Amino acid sequence: MAHPKRTLFFMLADAVLINLALFGSFYIRFAEETLPVEYFPTIKEASIIATIVLLLVFSLFGLYKNIWRYASIRELLSIVYAVTVGAAITISLVYFIAPKRLPHSVSVLFLLLTIVLVGGLRFSQRVKQENAIFSVRNKDEKKILIVGAGDAGVLALRELKNRDFQEGLPVGFIDDSKQKINLQVQGFPVLGSREDIPEVVKKYGIDEIIIAIPSASGDAIREIVEICKETKATSLKIMPGVHDILSGKLTVSKIREVQVEDLLGRDPVSVDLEEVAGYLKNQVILVTGAGGSIGSELCRQIAGFSPAKLILAGHGENTIFDIEQELKDYPIQTEIFDIKDEGKVELVFTRYRPQVVFHAAAHKHVPLMESNPEEALKNNVLGTYNLAAAADKVGVKTFVLISTDKAVNPTSIMGASKRIAEMVIQDFNKKSATRFVAVRFGNVLGSRGSVIPTFKKQISAGGPVTVTDPRMTRFFMTIPEASQLVIQAGAMAKGGEIFILDMGKPVKIVNLARDLIRLSGFEPDKDIKITFTGIRPGEKLYEELLTQEEGTTATKHKRIFVAKPNNIDSSTLAQTLETIRQQGSYLQRDEIEDLIRKLIPGFRKNS
Repeated sequence: MAHPKRTLFFMLADAVLINLALFGSFYIRFAEETLPVEYFPTIKEASIIATIVLLLVFSLFGLYKNIWRYASIRELLSIVYAVTVGAAITISLVYFIAPKRLPHSVSVLFLLLTIVLVGGLRFSQRVKQENAIFSVRNKDEKKILIVGAGDAGVLALRELKNRDFQEGLPVGFIDDSKQKINLQVQGFPVLGSREDIPEVVKKYGIDEIIIAIPSASGDAIREIVEICKETKATSLKIMPGVHDILSGKLTVSKIREVQVEDLLGRDPVSVDLEEVAGYLKNQVILVTGAGGSIGSELCRQIAGFSPAKLILAGHGENTIFDIEQELKDYPIQTEIFDIKDEGKVELVFTRYRPQVVFHAAAHKHVPLMESNPEEALKNNVLGTYNLAAAADKVGVKTFVLISTDKAVNPTSIMGASKRIAEMVIQDFNKKSATRFVAVRFGNVLGSRGSVIPTFKKQISAGGPVTVTDPRMTRFFMTIPEASQLVIQAGAMAKGGEIFILDMGKPVKIVNLARDLIRLSGFEPDKDIKITFTGIRPGEKLYEELLTQEEGTTATKHKRIFVAKPNNIDSSTLAQTLETIRQQGSYLQRDEIEDLIRKLIPGFRKNS
């Protein structure tokens, strides 16, 4: 029904119901006797007044704008308020205009009958919608089980209702609260706790499970997912947090497939960016590696904090073009240059005089850097020095280096180059007014070249999925977590710190592979094989976040710690930098390893 026609229908229906309520009130009042003749003129005038007044009041209260098939207590109250106000005005006008006032009993009956009739018309739409549930139940629909009978579970149920159950029929809920079991939520039963999921799936022939408990810990989500994966349900989805829905970041329709980041076994790290990102407002911010996974996410988040200008700096024009197009409505400027180019770096810093620098540009792939060790030193070490020197020269307030857990007791060229980069900024911090800090975290899920995209490609190709060693573990975090940590570090920086994220327990890579195979709808080692290829040069079975000498001190953020700075031999560092500057492209592997050992004595001593 078109909107004008729909409004006209309800207004005509309301006019009939208002008059029916008025005549009905007199009929009930005088049911035992004949209606006195002197009330006839009053009834006539009251009918006209009530119709005009109530239709106007209903319009002012928005009763003609609601979609009544989704009506709830709020809409019912709006009817009560509107009828009460309209009836009060009507009774008052009749008192002053009509020949005779309305009897008190008629006034009360008129109010109640109008609420019942007008409300009944509207809620008949809701009853019709609810009855659709029972008609759908007889159809051969996909059957859905919702895990979580709280606010998020109710939102998921409403979303399914709003779509007329086109995506499947809810059978009931699962909830660990014993008080809810065997009760009903909006007509659907709570069938048991998480331990009952396999039995419920089997009994009701469940096809899809929706996990709707966003407040649950990572361990709890992982446990529920493991239980669900043992059932014959063909689809497993998860719902975003109610806070994200209410804040507008996500909608209920973003119920999605369970992803590997849901299985990290820890709660996601949360940072109140509104509280900490004030240091970015009205500032000139420069991000190197702005086209990369971390760099681009940093730019997205920084752009929302009203910087005076955001400089997107990178070496690859295609990735910089992509992020430039995405952020074109913000005050941005792009610069294509190589951080190894000392002259261009100094030119860019002099041109824009940034107040905050986030240095995300780096060569990060361990096997590639083992094959090209001189490039790791030139880019990660010398490039960092060029940026730090330019930052010091133009008076940058805060410089944040993005480092890695591979810099701790490094066994790879890449890890060693990042550890030396940390030394560079800590050495600069001793002599500069700029606050130089580093942020150290583990593997980033979904970043280019990381294990997850690689596994997904292998699964889509039918396998096998390749894992280096069944014992290998890694710390993992998501791209938003990594970016938020970097911004948080900039806010907490006093100078010289290495900030470290508590990333919970390390995850076995082989378990990650098996989870991803299952989430793709296959059975590990049956549909998709897992093969072990052996540890690659420079790799470790496990990563660390701290050297033995560093230790940590707490910060005001419960998941972020600060490593105690080591003593740095500035003279040896300066000699190393000069050697890289003069001989970088021509250094041989044994020369590079000797050069690294001057600063990191234990590097590959026993290899």
